[in-house]
Amino acid sequence: MTTMIAGHRVIGVAGFKNAGKTTLVERLVGELTRRGYRVSTIKHAHHSFDIDHEGRDSFRHRKAGAGEVVVVSRHRWAQIHELGEEAEPSLDEMLARMAPCDLVIVEGYKRDSHDKVEVRNVALDHPELAGDDPTVVAIAASGAVSDAPVLVFSRDDVAALADFVIAHARLGGKS
Repeated sequence: MTTMIAGHRVIGVAGFKNAGKTTLVERLVGELTRRGYRVSTIKHAHHSFDIDHEGRDSFRHRKAGAGEVVVVSRHRWAQIHELGEEAEPSLDEMLARMAPCDLVIVEGYKRDSHDKVEVRNVALDHPELAGDDPTVVAIAASGAVSDAPVLVFSRDDVAALADFVIAHARLGGKS
């Protein structure tokens, strides 16, 4: 069953620190876009982050008190929204702001209700998500996983994982 949120097909990539989530997302995005799919991503950060840097005009606007700053060029645009005392927006709220695409890959948000691929580094002693979390539909692991309750892929076999994601998300064929 495909997870649809705010009109988007969504698949998550979840796991614990140093499991290889970001590398897998990067490689999966590359594989899917190479196959002709339009892919977007959302990354949840558990810490403060800044895409703006001291000395930049947009940084100066924000530090002066602007609640939102939009930077636009011929190649891309970015919107920075200061939350202040507002609650962190939900995944659903952020997805509703995104432009149409074939698939959104969500990194993080491991406790949300969308379908996910668990990323495991078997050399690390992290808790397992699959089995306890019914939204985990596959595992991408750095080594063998015994008695897995879902399909297991090598973390390095991005082509096979992309085939699974395409089928699971019902993306249809591309060239």
